Amino acid sequence: MQSTPGVVVVGAGLAAVRVAENLRADSYDKPITLIGAEPHPPYDRPPLSKSVLLGKDDRVDLKPESFYTEADVELRLGCTVTSIDTGAKAVTVVDTAGDATVVDYDTLVLATGLRPRTFPGTDGMSGVYTLRTFADALAVRSAIDSAQNAVVIGAGFIGCEVAASLSSQGVSVTIVEPAPTPLALALGPRIGELVTRMHEANGVRVLTGVGVSEIVAGDGDVVREVRLDDGTVLPADLVVAGIGSVPVTDYLDGSGIELAPREVGGGIACDATGHTSVPDVYAVGDVANWLDGAGSPRRVEHWNHTVEQAAVVAADITGGEGVAAAVPYFWSDQFDLKIQVLGDPRADDDVHIVSDDGKKFLAYYSRDGVLTAVVGAGKVGAVMKTRPKLQTPTPISELVPDA
Repeated sequence: MQSTPGVVVVGAGLAAVRVAENLRADSYDKPITLIGAEPHPPYDRPPLSKSVLLGKDDRVDLKPESFYTEADVELRLGCTVTSIDTGAKAVTVVDTAGDATVVDYDTLVLATGLRPRTFPGTDGMSGVYTLRTFADALAVRSAIDSAQNAVVIGAGFIGCEVAASLSSQGVSVTIVEPAPTPLALALGPRIGELVTRMHEANGVRVLTGVGVSEIVAGDGDVVREVRLDDGTVLPADLVVAGIGSVPVTDYLDGSGIELAPREVGGGIACDATGHTSVPDVYAVGDVANWLDGAGSPRRVEHWNHTVEQAAVVAADITGGEGVAAAVPYFWSDQFDLKIQVLGDPRADDDVHIVSDDGKKFLAYYSRDGVLTAVVGAGKVGAVMKTRPKLQTPTPISELVPDA
């Protein structure tokens, strides 16, 4: 290994691991250091709201311990980067004891992810949770056995998954969502109505078009009820807030690294291959706002997108072969169904429901007469076989003759 600082990755999640793995696969022979704020080795986040929350899995590590030894990747865990000096090519790192050290780099990769929003006025209130980390999942899991009435605030993917998991454990669950349906912002109201049907069929109460005005604690500062904007009062001894997240970028103050405007998703502003505004500094994953194929800034929070970005950045660092863009894909497990999204759906796309048996469904999305995405629940084969149609512009009329 060469005596040079090499690549330093701020963050130790999926993006960081995949950058390191791809660098070694591309014959990068300099040091690689991953700096993570959590005490755990890098783990997979999607299981947190499902199998980890239900106790079916413990922490799902992305790589065995042997990977880091064999690939000569240094893990610095329980450490937070507090500042970056891009002129000196150095980051300041503070450990759990409060001791600060300076770590030099040749190339810096920023992969600090997101921080969940907390509901205002609930600091120190027992029984109110967010779900982003392994510790969060354990905290919610420990509260399930004694919970009778749970309220999930927000019906995005995390909120819907948490609601499904809690309901499957016999907890009475109510989802509260200001939008017209669950997943309305991501998939539009038509598919949101089918997701509502699925939750209601499994005993979940779904309240939409209404927000939460206050979370009220009882004796011992333990949550007692949730009050809605329309005056409804919901009893609650367990509340999970899934009201969005914000990119973790506070450590960039004074670094000269530009952030993307909030109206285009915020995060760290990048070009189409992950370069930031400062030479030798990249950003990947949920925190990164890359230019898309049309040259527009866009920040995407999906597992497969992060994997692809990591491969692109590693290839750029090593001068390796470029990575062909894949068709975007993500999934969500709710109850006994896998909801799959292939392509790039937008809430205002035209939606063509081509199959619906009352539980499982398949829908095509189109924009200006061209197929943009396929969404299915319990339709794994039907969704995946449309991938070739999404790799090139396909008129929706080829799939839906009367569209």
